[in-house]
Amino acid sequence: MPNVAQSTETDWVSRFADEVIAEAERHAPGKPIVCASGLSPSGPIHLGNLREVMTPHLVADEIRRRGHACVHLISWDDYDRFRKVPAGIDPSWAEHIGKPLTSVPAPPGSEHPNWAEHFKSAMVRALAELGVEFRGVSQTQMYTSGAYREQILLAMRERGTIDGVLDRYRTKDKPAGGKGGKGGKQSQKPVDEAELAAAEGSGAASEDDGSGSGGAYYPYKPYCGNCEKDFTNVVAYDDETTELTYTCTCGHRETVLLREYDRGKLVWKVDWPMRWAYEGVTFEPSGVDHSSPGSSFVVGGQIVREVFGGRQPIGPMYAFVGISGMAKMSSSRGGVPTPADALEIMEAPLLRWLYARRKPNQSFKIAFDQEIQRTYDEWDALERRIADGTAQPADVAAHARSVRTAAAELPRTPRPLPYRTLASVVDITQGSAEQTLRILGELDPERPVTSLDQTRPRLDRAERWISTQVPVDQRTRVRDEPDTELLASLDEQQREGLRLLLEGLDTHWSLDGLTTLVYGVPKVQAGLDPEAKPTPELKLAQRAFFALLYRLLVSRDTGPRLPTLLLAVGADRVRKLLAA
Repeated sequence: MPNVAQSTETDWVSRFADEVIAEAERHAPGKPIVCASGLSPSGPIHLGNLREVMTPHLVADEIRRRGHACVHLISWDDYDRFRKVPAGIDPSWAEHIGKPLTSVPAPPGSEHPNWAEHFKSAMVRALAELGVEFRGVSQTQMYTSGAYREQILLAMRERGTIDGVLDRYRTKDKPAGGKGGKGGKQSQKPVDEAELAAAEGSGAASEDDGSGSGGAYYPYKPYCGNCEKDFTNVVAYDDETTELTYTCTCGHRETVLLREYDRGKLVWKVDWPMRWAYEGVTFEPSGVDHSSPGSSFVVGGQIVREVFGGRQPIGPMYAFVGISGMAKMSSSRGGVPTPADALEIMEAPLLRWLYARRKPNQSFKIAFDQEIQRTYDEWDALERRIADGTAQPADVAAHARSVRTAAAELPRTPRPLPYRTLASVVDITQGSAEQTLRILGELDPERPVTSLDQTRPRLDRAERWISTQVPVDQRTRVRDEPDTELLASLDEQQREGLRLLLEGLDTHWSLDGLTTLVYGVPKVQAGLDPEAKPTPELKLAQRAFFALLYRLLVSRDTGPRLPTLLLAVGADRVRKLLAA
């Protein structure tokens, strides 16, 4: 088993782990190292948000591999306000805008007690499948239990200092800065509207910094005791008694003692640095919007030092995660794909690898369209290079982080046949287990597949991809009867090509054999050796021959790879459809 810890200086995870361990030993020796993420369950937590989790997960996992105690905190920002009603939800949910997410009813039909738990639960399941070990922290529980009471009182006492820090960056047209999904669009330009939705994040905290009340500055926002919403303004506060008075747009006015009051929260740009100090965070990434002056991360670094006596964590900026095939999916589903969606069509190690192999500041795309087949080809090629010892150290490290964590190996497919082959087979067989096993068993006669379980879970992922991502009009339907009109119109060379193919079926009936056969027929017709390297003219002849076979077998000019298609159709049926 490769020792990933030895790959320091070869991959980004090891370099960050070196830095985090050194920082923790300088400032918190003997204590568990804390890496952190923050997610807002205001809607589906999508694959862009997953980078907020995978970046610290991979670093925390490397730290654990090296024998250090390390905890990965995920703060569920479930005490954020409900901002808007998503597409597909009853417009009546607008009456809950302004309430904490945990006070909003779950979407219709949900088994969960509230809006936040509904969306959080799907992410928790996906993270378990991905092998992400974490400790969840509900901000609703932390605020309403009074856990942050002293920090809130401190922030209110130091509101002048906080206001001064924020004022250094305030401009009339500044964007609302937020943490990876907490306001502000990504600085990298997404390519279409659907990807723009993914870039915006699912966060609910596109909040002001507390300066919008028109008078004195207060970094605290109460939820109204009457309507439960945050359309409130603090109008008076006494540091000595902690007596706070607020008004709400619903007409409610209330005076409370803040030292006893637990129905409100610090504004985001103060809340985040408060938590850094409270939790002792050493590593926490954030979205690319933090490269701008006045962003939450930049401002937070000053507030955590000047107000809370803490330290700003090491915080790499992570880049945009795009989706290949996003526009089609978004228009049909009304949303952007989540980790659970990705795990339906790809195995967990592959999804982990997509995040592990790229530095956080490098953008990448996750394929839901035909590109998923190429992604799997890359993964399989990497595994072959690792097996024969030719892989680069950084690639070996990324692979090792993908297939196992410090705690355990992730489930893998015993016989990982090419994804594109599996997809073609289930496409042709329309999910018939008997036919699928027959075809897979004939791919390699010397080492036949004897049970579909040998090819799972990859087979199940490919089947799900075909059924959910490939439009019906693009799926393969083999002809029941020969195309007699087309067969009658063939010239002599086309007839000879079909005859040579049919004569070679029995002696080439395997995936490799049929590959040699279908590429070799045009070579033989050109008077060349079947192993000859193709010329440009020969490639044209091969393409014409392939198109003819597709038209005769599936009534289209293209389709699954011909060797796979021939195996799937079966020798007898191929003879019936191609006999000129």
